[in-house]
Amino acid sequence: MSAYTAIALIGFGEVGQILAADLAKAGVSKITAWDILFTDVSSAPSLAVAASSVRQATSAHDAVADAELIISAVTAAQDLAAARSVAEGMKPGTVYLDLNSCSPGQKLAACEAITQGGGAYVEAAVMSPFPPKRLASPMLLGGPYANAFLGRAAPLGFTGAKAYSEVIGQAAATKLCRSVMIKGVEALLTESMLAARHYGVEKVVLDSLSDLLPLPDWRATAQYMISRSLEHGTRRAEEMREAAKTVAEAHVAPTMSQAIAERQDWAAGYGGAVNPDLIAMLDAVIQDTP
Repeated sequence: MSAYTAIALIGFGEVGQILAADLAKAGVSKITAWDILFTDVSSAPSLAVAASSVRQATSAHDAVADAELIISAVTAAQDLAAARSVAEGMKPGTVYLDLNSCSPGQKLAACEAITQGGGAYVEAAVMSPFPPKRLASPMLLGGPYANAFLGRAAPLGFTGAKAYSEVIGQAAATKLCRSVMIKGVEALLTESMLAARHYGVEKVVLDSLSDLLPLPDWRATAQYMISRSLEHGTRRAEEMREAAKTVAEAHVAPTMSQAIAERQDWAAGYGGAVNPDLIAMLDAVIQDTP
């Protein structure tokens, strides 16, 4: 099978822009993008698409009209709306790759919308931060069209993707159950170190963690994880709300997942939302833990 040559990007934020750059570098001759923020000419997506070689579509239908592959890279809250926005505008058989971090139930609803529109839905769960490895990021693919997608996408740089399950939702469940742990540790370290800094005991606390959970450098781990919350807290909180839905769909009360989302939200907005003394404490934990 030949690689895809006509690709539509739904969402032109950070991930969409990386996709556009990497796909163009891989030789894709026709890349079109649509983002709901294109209606604002001063928005970051509008400015980014104007500075690129990507064709700026006038609507979702315009973006996908001639596409062989549609890649959805929107916020989790917009996942289903994005799928519905293109369902009636795409050609029958068009592959729809859903990169968004959503609950299994949300993925199933998006799959239904694409299937009713005659498309071939492929679920994707990106299992690492996207920017470092970009197109080569590890991805778990779900649905009956995963292998066919890989056959045409691997030559473009999707080298970290693998077919995982034919059941829609299992890839999402894997990612989001993992997120409960990863984002939870970030939230726990933020809260623990804030309190420890107040009492002047952060070094002893971090050193004591090595006795129970040996890591090469707990200080570096704390700095890295807290900084991730500060930099990407809003996006992580949104993902944790999807994780909470995932837990609830499993008939488990999402007590911890909801609390993690609240802490991630707090971390994202702490600069303007909390006492300056706490800001100084958190900065000290990140930058200069004794």
